[in-house]
Amino acid sequence: MPDQDRLFDEPAEAGTPVADEPVPGRDAGNDPSGHRARLRKRLIEGGAEALADHEVVELLLMQAVPRRDMKPLARSLIHRFGSLAGVLQADPHALGGHPGMGEATVAALRVVTVAATRLARQKVREAPVIGSWQALIDYLTIDMAHLTLERVRVLYLNSKNMLILDDLVGDGSIDEAAIHPREVIRRALDIGATALILVHNHPSGSPQPSRADIEITNRIAEAGRLLGISVHDHVIIGREGHVSLRAKGLI
Repeated sequence: MPDQDRLFDEPAEAGTPVADEPVPGRDAGNDPSGHRARLRKRLIEGGAEALADHEVVELLLMQAVPRRDMKPLARSLIHRFGSLAGVLQADPHALGGHPGMGEATVAALRVVTVAATRLARQKVREAPVIGSWQALIDYLTIDMAHLTLERVRVLYLNSKNMLILDDLVGDGSIDEAAIHPREVIRRALDIGATALILVHNHPSGSPQPSRADIEITNRIAEAGRLLGISVHDHVIIGREGHVSLRAKGLI
């Protein structure tokens, strides 16, 4: 079966009005009531809180499918994934398998998360990480909070605490099968890092550390001390928030 949104993405024939100029009476998707125009106006004039979550999703879907009522699909996505963040950060395969979704609509939603992640990452790179902690947490939350797999990464910092490498170690529980203390410290030495921050997510939603999280952190910290590499923190990200092992006195 062809993607449903592809049926609406064919090039307009010569003389067909553009999407921003709906023709009353053609069909509901052509917005004879002015619904789409009102949504756009509220977004532009009203700021971040002018639209409900489902309306944000609806407006994004409209960019991919210009001639179809997207409100039911937007509401069903919010219902399934729980929130605006859940929709935007959902796995692309899960989005693509949702009734009414196709390649164009999945891309319309995914590009928002890609743009937000790059913007947040740029803010992290522009200032010392320790002095811009909230920017780091925002970046990690956008990128990791809604992952369905556990992912481990190491942020390597220079002597000014500037980020020099965001290293995705891999997917899986944070133990020595996924992250090797000597390899982490060797990589720091290879790139001239003087400090690092460990990061991983909990797909369960709760960011509370496990015994394994604490143990592997302290092994890496001990290996680093011998070679002058500081482990500033281990941050755990979940849908319910984040936890800093340093703040909890566990490093």
